[in-house]
Amino acid sequence: MTLPPPYDPATVFAPEDDPAAARARVFIAPQRYVQGEGVLDNVGRYLRLLNVRHVGILMSARGQSSEGPRVRQSLASENIEGTCCDFNGECSLDEIEAHRDALADRVDCLIAVGGGKCVDAGKSIAFRLGIPVVIVPTLASNDAPCSALSVLYEPSGIYAGVEFYPQSPALVVVDTALVAAAPERFLVAGMGDAMATWYEARACLTNPNGVNGVGTRPTIASYAMGEACAHTLFEEGVRASAAVRGQMVDESLEKIVEANTLLSGLGFESGGIALAHGIAKSCTALSHVREHYLHGEMVAIGTLVQLALESRLEEVQKVARFFVSVGLPANLAQLSLDVADASDMNTLIEATMDWPHTLNMPFVVDAGMIRDALVEFDKIGTSVIGEFGDDTYRRLHLDSP
Repeated sequence: MTLPPPYDPATVFAPEDDPAAARARVFIAPQRYVQGEGVLDNVGRYLRLLNVRHVGILMSARGQSSEGPRVRQSLASENIEGTCCDFNGECSLDEIEAHRDALADRVDCLIAVGGGKCVDAGKSIAFRLGIPVVIVPTLASNDAPCSALSVLYEPSGIYAGVEFYPQSPALVVVDTALVAAAPERFLVAGMGDAMATWYEARACLTNPNGVNGVGTRPTIASYAMGEACAHTLFEEGVRASAAVRGQMVDESLEKIVEANTLLSGLGFESGGIALAHGIAKSCTALSHVREHYLHGEMVAIGTLVQLALESRLEEVQKVARFFVSVGLPANLAQLSLDVADASDMNTLIEATMDWPHTLNMPFVVDAGMIRDALVEFDKIGTSVIGEFGDDTYRRLHLDSP
């Protein structure tokens, strides 16, 4: 089959030969977003919007036996044929291209059902097949579902880069009953990812040269979504966690799922990212971190580092207190890191300096500033943990070193 050429959104929205184009404001969003308890059973009916007859269904082997029957029954009720594909756990090019080859010329839509890496792999496969993608996240652990991009990894799990797409998902369907049935740690990790949205969008908007995911200026709408996201987390996060512990769907959980998935997803892509995600991506270079911690837990630490770098120390305290209350890492030790470990700190600092979106910070950043911010946030976070305790963190991280 003929592969589509790689897509770089900057060539469309901010080409180098048109400097004025980067001053435009661009907002990116999926065509439809549906959230609620039991909506997984309506996927087939929602596909009436796309007029498809044969879909690929990408999910893990576990998902094939749990959510799979409900998806297939919903498709059958609309006379839509489904072909199942097992996702093997890593959003790598090897995995993506294997599924592309298996589904080529067989399906006219792809449904990706699972966590962040599965849905990112689904977007990449659908792009290569030239078909629409429907995203059905089973967790609210990150803000990947709504975006027109995928984060790619090496088969070993090391961050490998980002792939962009000309189309956002045609449909995002979030069944909050699935989120409520998943381990609490996943929802909490999603809060860690989502909390960065406002603070990174603020940095991009404050920096007159800051850009969003397509290389243009962030929109006020995306900044407002990031702000609403953060406020929702502060107000509803603890209660939503309690709902998941009880495996029940309530209003607090609905609000947090929307914050983690929709508000953060639209906010980061159109509002821009900055140093917080640079720290998180750098963490994947350290095997003892990437093998034991979730993306949102790494982003949580990145947010605290960014706030310390901006000398917003009261906000470091406020955010750290929230993280402690829901069980997110609030200092380096809770991510199996130590500021005295020169090798690990150098890895984080060097990789963050190489992270292109570090340039979205509203001032010039150097390695010494990042080192100082790591020390400062760690001191504050450790103090907050000492004041409020780490019982919630320990409960969620029983299997971590």
